Amino acid sequence: MSDKSKAIPTRDGFGKALLELGKTNKNVVVLSADLTDSTRAGWFKKEFPERFVGFGVAEQDMFGAAAGFALSGKIPFACTFGVFASGRAWDQIRISLAYMNLNVKIGGTHGGVSVGADGATHQAIEEITLMRMLPNMSIIVPCDALEAKKATIEAANIKGPVYIRLGRNPAPLITKEEQPFVLGKADMLKNGNDVTIFACGHMVYEALKAGEILAKEKIKARIINLHTPKPIDKEIIIKAAKETGAIVSAEEHTIYGGFGSAIAEVVIENYPVPMKFVGIKDKFGQSGEPEELFRYFGLKATNIVKAAKEAIKMKKKK
Repeated sequence: MSDKSKAIPTRDGFGKALLELGKTNKNVVVLSADLTDSTRAGWFKKEFPERFVGFGVAEQDMFGAAAGFALSGKIPFACTFGVFASGRAWDQIRISLAYMNLNVKIGGTHGGVSVGADGATHQAIEEITLMRMLPNMSIIVPCDALEAKKATIEAANIKGPVYIRLGRNPAPLITKEEQPFVLGKADMLKNGNDVTIFACGHMVYEALKAGEILAKEKIKARIINLHTPKPIDKEIIIKAAKETGAIVSAEEHTIYGGFGSAIAEVVIENYPVPMKFVGIKDKFGQSGEPEELFRYFGLKATNIVKAAKEAIKMKKKK
């Protein structure tokens, strides 16, 4: 289990990766839409001002310029809040980046309700759905700052557009420095044969806590950090379905069309088993402390435990 006292926002891992890329890859440039400090793009700006461009409150212009940078051989990292990237600039991302399969990386920070008091206007809870439906787009949702750093560095080596979902609230360190990050390959954090819990982002920590609670009741849960909703690791999902016979998905995001839906698509086509979804159910975000919001939206370990027991019960009836 991770140490919650060593909690760092995943956006910090992103910022550190940009600094490292700035030193190792001269083609990397960073673009920001008026949120330079919040997205941690400011760290890159300070070290490499000649390779940084600020656009003010003009996300659509930023992504248009990102396309131009990519066409000229650069690797642009365009940074803004995830809700603005996926909402205000979705058309530019769809046509200028995804349709043209350009080498642009999107740093979408402040994902989920753990943003806190900023409320519904700044809480991105639909962007996995909006990005996942775009052909050529890869999506990464790191569970901690270490994974965010490795994923960002890896994104620079991936050809084509990549969306990286990042958080504002500190997240406990779960992964190890030496642990490799591979796009499209999930990591099993705990083995078990009674039920599989797939999680991403901040929900990985809650899934691990749920696993501990279930273990006390003699229920062995398999916990998987599925950090890449697209391309998705079909192999590990099918294996889990066959070996545990019940699945729970846990996401800090709407359950409609997002992380859980991506898993369900694999399950239903390859090896149907009972499945329960833990996530935001047809609601907008709210203002409040992250912990309060997790309770309000049913995103806590106890909610995962309940879903796991329900999935197991459905399995037995089947």
